[in-house]
Amino acid sequence: MSNHKVAILMGSASDLPAMEAATEVLDALEIGWRMGVRSAHRTPEETVTYVRQAEADGVEVLVCGAGMAAHLAGVVAAESLLPVIGVPINASFDGMDALLATVQMPPGIPVATVAVGRAGAKNAAWLAARILSLGDSALRERLIVAKRAQRDKVMASDAELQARLNA
Repeated sequence: MSNHKVAILMGSASDLPAMEAATEVLDALEIGWRMGVRSAHRTPEETVTYVRQAEADGVEVLVCGAGMAAHLAGVVAAESLLPVIGVPINASFDGMDALLATVQMPPGIPVATVAVGRAGAKNAAWLAARILSLGDSALRERLIVAKRAQRDKVMASDAELQARLNA
């Protein structure tokens, strides 16, 4: 059993610049993660093996980033009862093809889908943290502190703006 609570899968190593954003959030929140490259189309057996091993190792949330056909999250959701969060990657058509492929899942195969690219990868990590916090009060406290810090940053920006406008 590992301390990796989140498994991040990418359809291609070229997705790493976007998916690294998820690791930054998870690291900041002190959530263990693992990462791998698997393809829904080119390595279907290896993808299923990865998902089953992740479950056996104690992973609780799966985050999948893929571009173009973007079937990775759907294949993973079909093979697991764990929550799956899909991150569409902008590989073509401004990411719209990946967004539609990720969000349009058949009933019974849910994939929580976030925004395209780095912003989506960050929100996938935030969503994973919220899911995990349901059973982890220490993580919930870290989320409360992080949310407060986000609020404080916005309010500080507004105070700077108001001072500049009133000068």
